[in-house]
Amino acid sequence: MAEGGQRARAKLQSISVTGGLLQLQQELSTGDFVEIAFHTRSGAIHGMAEMLHPTHKFQSACFQPFRFIALADDDHRKLRMALDTALDRSFLDPVSEQLQTPPGF
Repeated sequence: MAEGGQRARAKLQSISVTGGLLQLQQELSTGDFVEIAFHTRSGAIHGMAEMLHPTHKFQSACFQPFRFIALADDDHRKLRMALDTALDRSFLDPVSEQLQTPPGF
């Protein structure tokens, strides 16, 4: 939810412990404080964030980064668990098992 009580739907493109990148239909003002909420396998995460300058703008969407400014301890724990789980899955990606060592190695 942006300042002034406006709601905006966004698609979460990437996430880290410090912030993330949203795909929005319309950019939010740089510096706006927003309430961020999203679901992970570790549970729902709610926090406050500051919107940063959009990185890419298109006619129908824009990509805009944000940085967390407030996360409750429990939300921070769930975010870390979700990121650790995603990292573990990337190392166990079945596609990597299909790679074969070239003959002679």
